[in-house]
Amino acid sequence: MDFKSVVYNAARDGKLKRLKVFLDHRAKDEVGQLVGAKTHGATPLVMACRNGHYDVAEYLIEKCGADVEQPGSVVFDGETIEGAPPLWCAAAAGHLALVKLLVKRGAKVNSITKTNSTPLRAACFDGHYDIVKFLVQHGADIEMANRHGHTCLMIACYRGHIKIAKFLLALKADANRKSVKGNTALHDCAESGSLEILKVLVEHGAQMDVDSYGMTPLLAAAVTGHTHIVEYLIGMPHLFSRKERIDALELLGATYVDKKRDMIGALQFWKRAMNERYRGDGPVISKPKFSPLVAAYDFAREICEPEALDELLADPDEMRMQALVIRERILGPAHPDTSYYIRYRGAVYADAGKFRRCIELWNYALDMQQNMLEPLNPMTQSSLFSFTELFSFMVGEEGRQTTRGRRVPPVQREELLRVFEKAVMEVKRGKQMLDKMPVCERDLTYLNRVLVITLHLACLLTRETAEEGSDEYIALHKQIYELVRIKAKGKQGRDALQLIHSEDGTLVSRYPTCKFPSPHLTKALLRVGADVTARDNDGNTALHLAALSRPWRPDLAIALLDAGAHLDAVNKDGRTFQMLLCDKRRYDSIYPVKYTTLACLAARVVRKTQRKEKVPAHLRAFVETH
Repeated sequence: MDFKSVVYNAARDGKLKRLKVFLDHRAKDEVGQLVGAKTHGATPLVMACRNGHYDVAEYLIEKCGADVEQPGSVVFDGETIEGAPPLWCAAAAGHLALVKLLVKRGAKVNSITKTNSTPLRAACFDGHYDIVKFLVQHGADIEMANRHGHTCLMIACYRGHIKIAKFLLALKADANRKSVKGNTALHDCAESGSLEILKVLVEHGAQMDVDSYGMTPLLAAAVTGHTHIVEYLIGMPHLFSRKERIDALELLGATYVDKKRDMIGALQFWKRAMNERYRGDGPVISKPKFSPLVAAYDFAREICEPEALDELLADPDEMRMQALVIRERILGPAHPDTSYYIRYRGAVYADAGKFRRCIELWNYALDMQQNMLEPLNPMTQSSLFSFTELFSFMVGEEGRQTTRGRRVPPVQREELLRVFEKAVMEVKRGKQMLDKMPVCERDLTYLNRVLVITLHLACLLTRETAEEGSDEYIALHKQIYELVRIKAKGKQGRDALQLIHSEDGTLVSRYPTCKFPSPHLTKALLRVGADVTARDNDGNTALHLAALSRPWRPDLAIALLDAGAHLDAVNKDGRTFQMLLCDKRRYDSIYPVKYTTLACLAARVVRKTQRKEKVPAHLRAFVETH
């Protein structure tokens, strides 16, 4: 019986009687070990506090000596919170009685999770006013921010909890405090639509500042589509300039097109903005007349004359392009919403069977992201993954009719190669960034994902290879060579060749046209010099991993052996390719005698009969791998 699981489950489910029956007769040391042990990352006390079992928590603390500060991992709204102390769990879940018990028993009111979130911030998030008040009365710091720089006031404003916001402001909470990205509580109100709190903040001296993207609360409300806040703010001319009011109306119109799908509403806002430009107080504020024309926008030029606006209703597609042009002009390419809505419009085109338009827009968004964002940014990853899904769908469904009655066209290989080149560049930039970090700080999760996406694009490209020596053949293999030359390694220290033979190379996709292992991609990687002797963190070569791959592909093993892989190479567990095969009869199918060399046989003998220090230094690595 797993004793710690019994204790954990009883605490989680509030089974006090069962807990007492199991623990009351045990020695103090054993009880301490059981209540301090973690199951699924959490202690029994953490789970009792998370689920509101007061009697269980009281028993664990007072009778079993549970540590009121020992943190654990808990799930709230589908998100795992790491390093959450019991008090944080009770505060987040709204259990006031438990909060009082923990504080009485010595829990620190300013203890934090791994993301620097305090119990007070957790209570502010879900609007537990009584807990907020209690924690503040017992010394909780209202200005402690999480790792993103978000304070308790900010989160109360974002979540729309006006009673808590007023309480914090009455305690002189800083209404102009900025987060890491430069947003204030006013930005949070504007983004969430909390007009009532926004008014209170203004009364308490909150200023209309800009965030790191240059966004005022007015623009933040416009980009999220909170019309009532936009109308309130532009009605206060002392807060914003005429130019700022015009930008807000135009941006709100773009939001109505893309987010609310309200063309008539959008046109009304654009007309109001145009009137402000030409008929408002002061001189005419013209739009830039010579803005660059973008192919992805179908070379749409932003409308500058009031009379031309009415014509837009007759051409919805032109109106959608106007929204993209306006948004990019006002927000700039660095703002995440700029590329997001370009991608969104491309996805709508793809759903309608207009794949060329989708590919052009997505490429434009991807270029924007790679130019403006740090390497391996999740948004760039998402763009590359979307391309992989789209191309996989097009390859698998080519010639078939979509739900809109259009036929799926063949993938243009130059388009696929174009995206593959960008993916290779992202892998290169990502590895360069990680190489500059201390080893202990490197997280390979994002690099692994981008590397796998890149390999799937390569897999699609190598399904049909152009004639050797042709421009397309040379261009493709040049990029595959570049990918190999980068020497990027994902999780478990696996390079490109190892990843395509391992479970880590699996890319979850609705359209798994290209599956690993792929003989075409394996041969392409070997052709450009991928190292068949390279090892992952467990000492496995690509050949070891090929032995474990499903389905079993003898042609892949033979390709690796022909490229110089060693049949008798051992991993860190001392296991060879043959030992890893689930069906040993498969070993004979590759003609092992053909790939057994005198050098390998000699290395085996030397390893068995000689001490390591007696082997010449230049031969040790070779001997130790056999």
